[in-house]
Amino acid sequence: MQTLLTAAALVPAGMVPASIPSPDWSGFDIPLPWGSLRIHAYALCILAGIVVGLWLTSVRWAKRGAPEGSVWDIAIWAIPFGIIGGRLYHVFSSPDAYFGPGFDGTGDLSLIPQIQRGGLGIWGAVVLGAFGAWIGCRRAGVKLTAFIDAAAPGLLLAQALGRWGNYFNQELFGGPTTLPWGLQVDADNANFPVGYPADTLFHPTFLYESLWNIAGVLILLALDRRFHFRRGRLFWLYAMYYTLGRVWIEAMRIDDAEQISLFGITTRLNVWTSIFVFVAALAVFIVLGRRKDGSADTVYLPGREPAAVAAAPNVTAQPVRDTDHVVSDSESRDNLPDNQNGSGLASAQTEAVPASTGGTPTAAESRNTGKPGGTDTGAAPEADSSR
Repeated sequence: MQTLLTAAALVPAGMVPASIPSPDWSGFDIPLPWGSLRIHAYALCILAGIVVGLWLTSVRWAKRGAPEGSVWDIAIWAIPFGIIGGRLYHVFSSPDAYFGPGFDGTGDLSLIPQIQRGGLGIWGAVVLGAFGAWIGCRRAGVKLTAFIDAAAPGLLLAQALGRWGNYFNQELFGGPTTLPWGLQVDADNANFPVGYPADTLFHPTFLYESLWNIAGVLILLALDRRFHFRRGRLFWLYAMYYTLGRVWIEAMRIDDAEQISLFGITTRLNVWTSIFVFVAALAVFIVLGRRKDGSADTVYLPGREPAAVAAAPNVTAQPVRDTDHVVSDSESRDNLPDNQNGSGLASAQTEAVPASTGGTPTAAESRNTGKPGGTDTGAAPEADSSR
C-alpha cells in the first residue's frame, strides 16, 4: 500500500496533507486451461453489496411474517433486471464512450456489455430491479409494497458497499481539493482529468456517498421502528433521502456526463433526475400517508395466504343445523308410521281438510286420485310449513 502522505501542488510548500492513496490492487486473475479469468475489484464490491443487502432484507422480511425463502425467489428476478437496468441508464446518461460525442458514431458499442469497467446507474437499477421484484413477488404470492419496505434499508446498504468499486476503478471523483482526505489518482490512469498536475488531490465522492448511505440505513431503521411504515412508504422515504444526498455529491463530480438545460440551468442529467425523483417520492409519501387503508397488515396477496392466515382468527366453526325451524322433533316422531294403528296422523289430517265436493275424501282416495284435499301419509309435513 502506498504511503498515506503525499505532496500536493495546490498547497504551500512545507505543508503536506494526509490523503487517501490510489489503490495498488484492482482485481486478480484465475488461471484457466485456455487463458485466465480476470476478477475485478469493482465486481467484488458490487457482489459484496448485494450479499449484505440481501442479508439485511431477509432479516426484516422474516420479521414481517413472509414465507420462508421467498426473499431469494424474489432476488433471483430482481438482481439480473437491476444490473441490466443500471447499465442501460449509465449508457444513456454517459453516451459519448459508446456512441461518440453528439452521437457521431465514433464510440465503441462493444463497451456496453463490459460492466466490469464500471458504470451502473442507480435509477435504472431501481426501476428495472423493481420490475423484476414484482415478477418474483407475484410468483411468491406476496405484495411488492411490503417487499420494497423491507428491502429499502438493505438497498441503501448495498449501495454503500458498491460505491467502493469506484475507488478501485479510480473513477467518478470530484474536483481538486486541499482537504486532508483528498483522493490520489494515478496520473497515468485513463480517468485522470486533463490539465491537472500529477499530484493533484480530488474529492473522494465515492466515500461521501458511502458514508451518506450508511447513515441513511441507520436513519431508516430507526424511523421504521418508531412509525412502522407500510404500503411502500419506507421505500419512498429511502428515495427522498438518497436523492437529497445525491444532488450535492453529483454536483461535485468532474467526470464526463450528459448535460441537461432546464429552467435556464445547465447541469448533469443525474442532478436533474435526483431532483425530480425527490419531488415525486415526497408527493407519493404524503399521498400514501393520508390515504386510509383498512386492509390487514399482511405481506400476502389476497387469496394467497396460507391456511393458518386465511382463517379468521376470531371466528369459530358452528355445527350445521336444520334451517327449518317450524318442524319440531315431536312432529317428526308423529309423522313416522304406527305399526299397530296404521297411518298415524293421516286420518286426523284428512278430517281437518274442508270438503270440496260435498264430502270428505278419504286418505285412500287422496292417494289414488292425487287431487288436492287429501294428505298422503308418505308426505313430510315440512312441505306445508315451507310455504
